[in-house]
Amino acid sequence: MTEQDLFHLLALQQIEGVGDIMAKKLINHCGSASAVFETKNSQLAAIDGIGSVLLRNLKNKSVFEKAEQELQFIKSNEIEVAYFQDENYPDRLKHCIDGPVLLFSSGNINLQNKKIISIVGTRQITSYGMEFCRKLIEDLAPLDPVIVSGFAYGVDIFAHQLAIEHNLQTIGVVAHGLNQIYPKTHKKYVAKVEQNGGFMTEFWSSSNPEKENFVRRNRIVAGIAEATIVIESAERGGSLITANIANDYNRDVFAVPGRVTDKYSAGCNNLIKTQKANVLTSAADLVYILNWEIQSKAKPVQKQLFVTLEPDEQKVYDYLLKTGKELMDIIALRCDFPIYKISGMLLNMELKGVIRPLPGKLFEAI
Repeated sequence: MTEQDLFHLLALQQIEGVGDIMAKKLINHCGSASAVFETKNSQLAAIDGIGSVLLRNLKNKSVFEKAEQELQFIKSNEIEVAYFQDENYPDRLKHCIDGPVLLFSSGNINLQNKKIISIVGTRQITSYGMEFCRKLIEDLAPLDPVIVSGFAYGVDIFAHQLAIEHNLQTIGVVAHGLNQIYPKTHKKYVAKVEQNGGFMTEFWSSSNPEKENFVRRNRIVAGIAEATIVIESAERGGSLITANIANDYNRDVFAVPGRVTDKYSAGCNNLIKTQKANVLTSAADLVYILNWEIQSKAKPVQKQLFVTLEPDEQKVYDYLLKTGKELMDIIALRCDFPIYKISGMLLNMELKGVIRPLPGKLFEAI
């Protein structure tokens, strides 16, 4: 995309009545953003959804001045721009009909050949939610996923911090321009996030964190990822909007179950009850349902010689050596471990290359 292309795309975004879907219609019909401004009204009128008001708005020359101002901001601040037809645009977001025409980003974001998950939830994260999130990201770390969230209070910022702690790429999708940070108290995390990933937005530098922007932001959080995980949520909340959008995009949604009396588990329990989310009790559930393959397994002899197993892992491994293939529930029963513990343990052992999963939730020693 050339600078001139970007200039006309910015101008097109400033036309009243032109959203992402309409902008894509116009570009696909005319061939480019610049061609939209050169195409005759008679031809534009043939596009579904275009009426006399929009045709008149397309002749508004003031949009070029605003586009020039934003272009200068982008250049002077070295903002990365991804156009929905370009290779650097997030692949999964390309398949969302209402995905942003342009995405602006800062930092060191690289989504090529990456497993991407979005983690969202309440701003009032509890100790239960924190512990689950901590264990989840710790167990997923060997798979090197990208952790996406909204850089808000609670679950969002906690997920970003854990990603940084485990040296994982993390992306904060914000509801305002890249000339500011919201909430302001999170400025202390900006440098580390940009070092380990960065920030992404569809909003111009003139956009403030208005209420309606957060709902629009949520579709990026849902659309960019292979799966959306809701850690905790009250009966209503922004994270449930993100989960519903992910469902609309036919993406996997996971929710962490909680006690029926816990306020910040009500939203998750409802997602599970209404079959809008898979139950998430450990990282193993996510790996199994998404069918993520574990890479770089060494040979069995090497594993027996060099891999150090925890005492509990050794107990499970010895059991599988004796019995061969076994169901996860039976392993938990025979080795005297609760099911929530055995699932995480089996994932760790799989990552170490000493066991492998089989269809039907069977496992065997290598």
